[in-house]
Amino acid sequence: MKKNILFIVVLVLLFLAVGMGGLVLGMSSPKFLTGIKDYQTAKKNAKERTAFQALADAVTPKEGFTLPISWGDLGKELVEAGVIDQAKFEEAVQATPEQKKILEGGTDAPVTINSENSQFVVDLLWAIGLAQKSIIYTDGPFGNEYKGQEGNFASTGGWTLAKGDATKYLNKFNLIALTPDQQKRVADIAQNIYRPCCDNPTWFPDCNHGMAALGAIEMMVAKNLSDDEIYRNILKLNSFWFPDNYLTAAIYFDRQNISWDKVDAKKVLGKDFSSATGAQRLQSIVGPLPGQPTGGSCGA
Repeated sequence: MKKNILFIVVLVLLFLAVGMGGLVLGMSSPKFLTGIKDYQTAKKNAKERTAFQALADAVTPKEGFTLPISWGDLGKELVEAGVIDQAKFEEAVQATPEQKKILEGGTDAPVTINSENSQFVVDLLWAIGLAQKSIIYTDGPFGNEYKGQEGNFASTGGWTLAKGDATKYLNKFNLIALTPDQQKRVADIAQNIYRPCCDNPTWFPDCNHGMAALGAIEMMVAKNLSDDEIYRNILKLNSFWFPDNYLTAAIYFDRQNISWDKVDAKKVLGKDFSSATGAQRLQSIVGPLPGQPTGGSCGA
């Protein structure tokens, strides 16, 4: 009896030893290790995708941004002045009934920007920046080294949504009441704000995004918003106009443990990050983005 029990115990131990050995050999096999690596890679990729999406939602949230300014009667005034040919404009931006109302009767509702209306916003701000009187057009590059060549830029020659030649509306109207001190403040802020489509600051608004940023700055200065508020809101606009560039910037700062809502907006809008050269440098540091949209064109 004792011999039988001893035999059974030895048999069980032998079975366990063989089983454990097989398990160890199985776990060390290339197929098993590949499976573990695939699982770990998939888990890492899922985590990175979640983090990536969180950053994308912070830079360009689905609900968009609401700015502390309103269109008021600016759209209507631009149409009446001929800066905007309403039929051309509505066709170009595929205007919604609400947007048509902005052009016809005005609105006191805050300006909003999202992925669906970003073209309408950039084009209406572009018209404002083009037509509004500004020392930028007399004291900046437009009034100095490029005087007499004002129609040769994307922001002027490219504005095809006016009645007639766009240059006849350039720097012509006091759409926004600005004091001399406020005009100077607009110019000072404009010199610090770049866009990723070129290497020029808003001080030299040679493209639609630069001229649109100028219009937005003028509207916010007229409301006596602080410099920090203005930079933050221009960053919101730029983020929808150049989503890939600012998502790249958000990743760059995230790697330095700085969340997007805590970044220095003035710094991000500066030459090192928001000029074409700065944006290219940043992209080379961060690397390519998976399947992200590119920035908008400089045409109407």
